[in-house]
Order: sequence, then structure tokens, then C-alpha cells
Amino acid sequence: MTPADPHAWFPQFYGNPAIRTLASACRWTISGQIGEETPDDPTKPPKRKAPIDVRHLLAGCTSSCKHASPLRGAFALDETCLLTLDELTAAIPNAANTAFYLQAQTDGLLVLDIEADCPPGVATDLLRLPGILYSELSMSGQGFHLVMPLPKNFHDFPGAAGKRVLREEHGWYELLLDHWSTFTRQPVPDRIVAQVNAATSVPAFVSIEDLYAQLAVNVSHSSGASASAVDTAEDMPDIPYSQAIIGQALASARHQLRDPGDFNHDMSRWEFSVLASLYGWMRTQLRAYSALGVEYSTGDTAWLLYKAAVDVIPARHKHSERRNGRPFLLDRAAALVADRETRSSSTN
Repeated sequence: MTPADPHAWFPQFYGNPAIRTLASACRWTISGQIGEETPDDPTKPPKRKAPIDVRHLLAGCTSSCKHASPLRGAFALDETCLLTLDELTAAIPNAANTAFYLQAQTDGLLVLDIEADCPPGVATDLLRLPGILYSELSMSGQGFHLVMPLPKNFHDFPGAAGKRVLREEHGWYELLLDHWSTFTRQPVPDRIVAQVNAATSVPAFVSIEDLYAQLAVNVSHSSGASASAVDTAEDMPDIPYSQAIIGQALASARHQLRDPGDFNHDMSRWEFSVLASLYGWMRTQLRAYSALGVEYSTGDTAWLLYKAAVDVIPARHKHSERRNGRPFLLDRAAALVADRETRSSSTN
């Protein structure tokens, strides 16, 4: 039997100049089911689809492997886990999808991800944007992925340029800047193309620069502090009065934290708001004990915040990832502490 040839199946994808620009970057893989089914244990991350360590898949498991399923998630964004597009296509020609880690400032491109529940009129306006370099259907067949050049006004909004994603307030669409993007390679049907071309209403966005500005203008300016500036030990150190501080912060937070629905169920944004709220209550306790002569480092504060957060934030798969060599939520706690400490010092 003749081997499958994805190039013949998806010529619009593999022959597209923008895709070929990204093809040589060693940031390609496929999405797969990782984790394990744990319906009776809600504290464990459920099985879900995520970009995989494709090099490990091809090499096979060894006796030292400890992951729960045959697949493990990609934990590095380079040749440690990933391949170029041509390598991936040759190795797994019958893959149902491909995934690429986009780095907009390096690649010079971004991805506009239009969700399935985006109102048709809004989706049409987005599909009418000039300068679209590649377009396809999403996995649901109801949304779209658009590859576009980096907007000329990208650096006019410093608060937005460092974001991983810029999301429309209802979650109807988002600009992926430093993020995984899954490609189905399925072209937009001719009937939809014809509908878009026939639209005569004044478009809501005249250019990618216009769209970017509308999303970027509301992004708060960052303090510029980096999570890596906060040093956290591998294990939680012996922190004076830690249990009292955590307990009192949690007692203050009960029934006062915002709901995920306030953030259109964007869990990352909600989790950061929880960390910010807990930090505010925790600062009161830290000041009280500091008045007794106890000194707390930023690393101590990050650990205390992390321990309080895991008590109120439900576990999800992303929490098993590591950032800056530590658990995801601990790194998010360190990022918040770094930001707040920098803002505090700049106003003193």
C-alpha cells in the first residue's frame, strides 16, 4: 500500500508561503490525549488533548518513564520534544492534526483564532480582514484559524506586546502571540468564502492593525517584573508562622473571591485574580509578623501564596506544567509577587 502523502491531501497548507516560513522552526508536534481518566478523584488532572513530546513518542517509553499514559506533554519548546514540520510530516504522515508553538515576535506572524460561537457577522468581518496569509477551519468545523503578519503597531502597546494571548471580552476570538496553535489543514469551504466576498456592510475592522489596537488598548501596562526574579527553593522552606498566615488569608478570602464567570470562564485570568486577592489579604498578615522582627523574602511570600491558592483553585491539567523550573501555579504566584513588589518599590 502506498504511504499516505499529506502534501497531496492538504496542498493549501503545505504549499502556503506563511506556513513554509514557520516550517523550519523546531516547534512542531501533534496533539494527543495525555493524563489518565480519574472520574472518582477530582483532585487529579483529567485526561485531555494537549501538544505531546513527539520525540518521546517516536523513541518509545523506557523503564524510567513515570507518566500515566503512553503519551506525555511537550515540556520544552525546542528539539528536546519537538520537530520541524517536514520532520513531523515524514514521521507521522497520518496525524489528524498538527500543533505549532507560535512566537509572534520571532516568527513575524500571529494567529487569529475565531471560536465556533463567534456571531456570524463578527466572524465575517474578521474573515474580510486584508492581509490574511493562510486560513482554515477549526477542529469543530465552525470556527477559523487565520495566519496574519505581525501588525505594524505591535510595539505601540507595551502592555500587550508581552502577552501570550489577546482575547476578545466575550471569548469570541483571540490573537495568539506566544502560544500553541493547532492546525487542522482543512481549507475554508467555498460557500463561506463566497459569503465573505459578497458582504457589503462596513467592516468592523479595516486592518490587522485596527483589530490589534482594539484588543491591545485595554491591556494594563505591566510593571516589567519577571517571575524568574523571585527565587523559590525546590521545596517549601521553613517559613515562620506559615500555617497561621495561610489560614488567616484563606479565612478572609472565603466567599469573597470572584467567580470564573466574571472572566468569561478564562481560567488563567480567574486564577491570577484569585492569586491577587489572596496576596492582598496575605500582606496584612505578613506586615503583622514583620512588625515582630520576622523577615520574609519574596520567595517565602510566593510559597505562602501558592499554598493558599491550591486550597481554593480547582486542579486542572495546566497545573502539571512547569515554568522556570517550578510548578505552574507556584510560578504564577512568583510572577504576581514580583509584579507587586516592583510596583510597591516604584511608588516609595
